[in-house]
Amino acid sequence: MQSRDRPQIGIVEDDLVMGGTLAHRLELEGYSVAWWKTGRHAMGALHKTCPDVLICDIRLPDMTGEELFLSALPTLRGTPVLFVTAFGQFDQAVRLTKAGAVDYIAKPYAIGDLLARIEHLIHQRSTSAAQGVLGSSSAMRQIEELLRRVAHIESSLLFTGESGVGKEVAARFVHGISARAQGPFMAVNCAAIPAELLESELFGHEKGSFTGAHARHEGYVERARAGVLFLDEVAELPLLVQAKLLRLIQDRVFSRVGGETILKSDARLIYATNVDLEQAVAQGRFRRDLYYRINVIPVVVPPLRERKDDILPLVRRFIAEFAEAFDRPVHGLTPTAEQALLSHPWPGNVRELRNRSERAVALTENPWIGPDDLFPAPGRSSVSDRDLPTLSEVRDSAERHHIRVALDKSGGRVDQAARLLGISRSTLFEKMRKFDFHTHPRS
Repeated sequence: MQSRDRPQIGIVEDDLVMGGTLAHRLELEGYSVAWWKTGRHAMGALHKTCPDVLICDIRLPDMTGEELFLSALPTLRGTPVLFVTAFGQFDQAVRLTKAGAVDYIAKPYAIGDLLARIEHLIHQRSTSAAQGVLGSSSAMRQIEELLRRVAHIESSLLFTGESGVGKEVAARFVHGISARAQGPFMAVNCAAIPAELLESELFGHEKGSFTGAHARHEGYVERARAGVLFLDEVAELPLLVQAKLLRLIQDRVFSRVGGETILKSDARLIYATNVDLEQAVAQGRFRRDLYYRINVIPVVVPPLRERKDDILPLVRRFIAEFAEAFDRPVHGLTPTAEQALLSHPWPGNVRELRNRSERAVALTENPWIGPDDLFPAPGRSSVSDRDLPTLSEVRDSAERHHIRVALDKSGGRVDQAARLLGISRSTLFEKMRKFDFHTHPRS
């Protein structure tokens, strides 16, 4: 979110009465408002400024809201877009949400409902900006800041780090915030494909080019189109395929195995490896010229043991994800489980953390995950007395969760949240201070 004294709301609305009324009300609510009456004017302005929330009518005089959204997507940089739709446009609104818009609201709408949604979106955005999308640790925030700077350029990105640290997650993040977000993301694990098949899998082959080639096959390069091709474990490519990859990088062209036609590629290439490429070059296993081509912007992703601030936020996210997916009443971690997580060396990094979280949620018979659920050992019971949370811990956790739900439902309005919870505003404020809610709710 951009640095401003007041959050800015962008409005794209050609109806002078509706647009003027909405702009006036938002200004009274304390927002800064930018109002554009045509899609063309909005497009020009969005290249220069990026509001905190964009409210857009689907039917505009010079283009549709959908055309505006898809054209402006590269410049929005994660700005949540809320579409206003009339009867008969719901199919289009649903299609827009699938394309990346956050929500839509039907005309005529209640102004209170719209204000609550705006407040919720701004709160969500400020929270995610404070925590970071890739992680809460300073190391991952710095990586995220770097990736945001280079997402819209074409320079080669090389992610290095131990297996399981999240290199592909970082590559997908770049794809998601770039102008190529609507294109495919093709991930290829070069170590998982037999060496004799790698050239065909990457570049495709023509019918009859070798035994078993019964039809033309499009490889990953071709299928990536105008999206992103992510080559994981790039050091495992055979030297012959490395030469063909070098030509692809230098000239943006390739040919299928057994074919003579020269094909062009528009995909952005991102690479990752868990080995020392300089050592691989010295040993003759990796081409020196290719190394310098792919190592333009190196990004070192540190192991999880070196960024402990990411452990608990990640495991809580995984537990919530699997609890919902498995329909299990798992509420969280015991204090001893948290200590066990922080003291574990995590040789498998984030992948190990996710796997342990999934297994714990799947197998636990308790609402609170203990250390034995995460780190089972032969001959140990799944729960010990010291892992059982006290009644006070259970009550506080339940209250904290319930207050957070009420605030989300009320769009951060304390008075509405208090009514939902059946308590007074002063009592709710006291509990929010007790549980250290870092929010700025509205009265």
